[in-house]
Amino acid sequence: KIEKAKPIKCGTFGATSLQQRYLATGDFGGNLHIWNLEAPEIPVYSVKGHKEIINSIDGVGGLGIGEGAPEIVTGSRDGTVKVWDPRQKDTPVANMEPVQGESKRDCWTVAFGNAYNQEERVVCAGYDNGDIKLFDLKTMSLRWETNIKNGVCSVEFDRKDVNMNKLVATSLEGKFHVFDMRTQHPTKGFASVSEKAQKSTIWQVRHLPQNRDIFMTSGGAGSLHLWKYEYPAQRSKKDSEGAEMGVAGSVSLLQNVTLSTQPISSLDWSPDKKGLCVCGAFDQTVRVLIVTKLNKV
Repeated sequence: KIEKAKPIKCGTFGATSLQQRYLATGDFGGNLHIWNLEAPEIPVYSVKGHKEIINSIDGVGGLGIGEGAPEIVTGSRDGTVKVWDPRQKDTPVANMEPVQGESKRDCWTVAFGNAYNQEERVVCAGYDNGDIKLFDLKTMSLRWETNIKNGVCSVEFDRKDVNMNKLVATSLEGKFHVFDMRTQHPTKGFASVSEKAQKSTIWQVRHLPQNRDIFMTSGGAGSLHLWKYEYPAQRSKKDSEGAEMGVAGSVSLLQNVTLSTQPISSLDWSPDKKGLCVCGAFDQTVRVLIVTKLNKV
């Protein structure tokens, strides 16, 4: 048990090796800290990353997840998304902020993807007004953006360390969207399918590490929903002008359970034991669950 002066909003082990076990955290003061859990008194890396609270954090390049540099991405209420390399002091390696004159939006969620070799890497960010932005770190440019008309609570690629395949985005009003990220149309972007899971906020989405077509969503009504994505017969087709466009598949509900009267705000799967997962809720309870028969779906 480690206590710090500033409240901590988010954390990740994603940019560290299993031997190091460094925990990166974002706090309410906009600080990014990296802690060695064997000697947690003083952070091994510390930077005042943002002007306001860091809402979301993700790591890649560690734990055998994703090729390339061990990087951490932070998204903040100050409207900026920043990528950090702990080997570089004080300054981010990438800084995505609103252009001059554009109003700043609260960034609620960030996720790495496309880290399948040393050069490629993207960051996806979701905002309070429904914006989803995909930043390409190889070209340092905005690759794609869309709006799902509702605050984006969570985004996750089905795998970080493969050629972009699918992206799930969840929203305030109980809806989630699955984007097929394999084919990007020049004007229409990525094909997607949406599903209304419940009436309340979907706080988080997490893909099953052992099967990227199965994912769990956690909800504001204290429920968990387990989903399966079915690919279409053909994942792409040509439009009238001969440009490739993606074809969205379908989503089916496998199982759901209500565990709490309070929102389930966080969730994660075990990478080792298939079906083992843990979730935290507003009722101050951490629950460990096992999902069976996953090899039959």
